[in-house]
Amino acid sequence: QDDDAELERDLLEIFAEPLFEEHGLVNTDVADFVAANPQVARAVRALGRSYRAGRQDRAELDGEEGVLELLGSGRLPPEEVSDLVQAHFNHFPTLEAAAEDLWDRAKLDPDDLQAGLVRFLRDELTIDVRIARMGEDPGAVRRYDPERRELTLSEMLPPRTRNFQLAQQVGLLICEGPIDDILDRSTLSTVDSRQLARVALGNYFGSAVLMPYEPFLEAARRQRYDIELLGHRFRTSFEQTCHRLTSLRRPGSEGLPLHMVRVDVAGNISKKFSATGIRFARFGAACSLWNVFQAFLTPGRFRHQMSVMPDGERYFCVATTVPKGRGGYHAAHTMHAIGLGWNVRDLRAHAGKKGVPVVYADGVDLGQDGNAVRIGVSCRLCDRQDCAQRAFPQLGTPLGVDPWVKGVSAFAPVP
Repeated sequence: QDDDAELERDLLEIFAEPLFEEHGLVNTDVADFVAANPQVARAVRALGRSYRAGRQDRAELDGEEGVLELLGSGRLPPEEVSDLVQAHFNHFPTLEAAAEDLWDRAKLDPDDLQAGLVRFLRDELTIDVRIARMGEDPGAVRRYDPERRELTLSEMLPPRTRNFQLAQQVGLLICEGPIDDILDRSTLSTVDSRQLARVALGNYFGSAVLMPYEPFLEAARRQRYDIELLGHRFRTSFEQTCHRLTSLRRPGSEGLPLHMVRVDVAGNISKKFSATGIRFARFGAACSLWNVFQAFLTPGRFRHQMSVMPDGERYFCVATTVPKGRGGYHAAHTMHAIGLGWNVRDLRAHAGKKGVPVVYADGVDLGQDGNAVRIGVSCRLCDRQDCAQRAFPQLGTPLGVDPWVKGVSAFAPVP
């Protein structure tokens, strides 16, 4: 049933393309199609993804050599890897077990994790770790040479990132078998997708080493999911801590279900995961009313939002910006916004003597809908015709444009 629901949502986004406007499709048509012919529906989804990828490549590379080869690429590797992570609810027990075993084998010390990882690489894996000076290996922050048995890290990496890169490299080496098993059971269709997924699973292992499951879960509960305090406790970055919070799905020892999204200033969604049921736009732009996009207006500060989706589900969301730089005055600095959210039902169900289990919700009336922002997945899938931010008409809804009357938007009907 979950697969069918995901399939139905994907097809709704595909049929939101202007190409299908003349056919008058509505949500019930798509639901009936998925229920009656799920295999054909999956084939149509694959065709829609290929069409979208080809159209995007043609738009971006019109007149460039190699366009025809790119048009056959179909699904993008990041999309396939994102689907893999979502299918596992971002929890991989074999990698969790391997990370816990590493703590015992390497006798790691949380107060000097870097020394323990370097020692394990040298003594157990016969790999030397070297720090490269600025300009020595431009463009690479980590490079492993299997022939020389040497791992090189850039001196521009802060200590917490060095620890993460060391742990990730250990994971890629000692978890090759478990990672291959995960990849072999997946639906990844290209070599690039498998390689990108291997990196993602190595990153997962690295996070599991830096933030061991049970100690991290206990700290998250005790600190009420205060990301900054957790980062200080485990010496991890803001984004690393957020990622780890999404992976606390061990049966019988679960954290609060939450969703996470990372966007850039242009609105590109580069990372996304949902354990709350909220849906992210896969084809086209997301809803501009989400607070994660507005976080760029107040860099470095948390923005809170009570949100309600068209289906009536309510979410409490927080977002802030995260700057990234590689060091030096002339180095490029990038800015992303990280958004996290919890289903309001879950927050109220886990409320205790200290109030709701998330510190960011202190002082927020979770039972009050009056201040909730009415958001959606994307304009083409949202049925809120009175939205002033609407950029496109809704799927299956006639425009009915009256040149003599102006509504709240160009696509809002006026009674």
